[in-house]
Amino acid sequence: MKKWILRLAFSFAVVLLALQLVPYGRNHTNPPVSAEPRWDSPRTRELAARACFDCHSHETRWPWYTNVAPISWLAQRDVDEGREAFNVSAWDGPHGEADEAAEVVAEGEMPPWFYLPAHPDARLSETERDELIRGLTATFGGEARTGERGSSELGENGEDEEDDD
Repeated sequence: MKKWILRLAFSFAVVLLALQLVPYGRNHTNPPVSAEPRWDSPRTRELAARACFDCHSHETRWPWYTNVAPISWLAQRDVDEGREAFNVSAWDGPHGEADEAAEVVAEGEMPPWFYLPAHPDARLSETERDELIRGLTATFGGEARTGERGSSELGENGEDEEDDD
């Protein structure tokens, strides 16, 4: 049994080392910021930087573990997809899905659950989350609907807005 465990551990180590030879996922570049949106407030930018910029900007932080395959592959894919969806550092180009930013935060889809354990500073309190939702709506437009996490679209005074329909 002990010999079997040693062989398994050795095999795993060999595979992990071999994965390091695959070049994808270690080209961690942060192109220069060409233009940013006109943020509704410095606070919105601050909260977005904490919770969103690693995937939706050219200001991505690349921790050491993003250089180790296969984690590097996942990190690179997430950043590539995030920047493609919308990129606040290339605001002189297409704005992509920016008008949906507040909605996906309100619905609890962003930041994704798997991102938070490795990035505790991206965790926002309920108050910060509501501030971010209001700020993203003011900056990018769109709607922040009531989401599965129980947040609602809040007015400037922090109270629920009612539709006049």
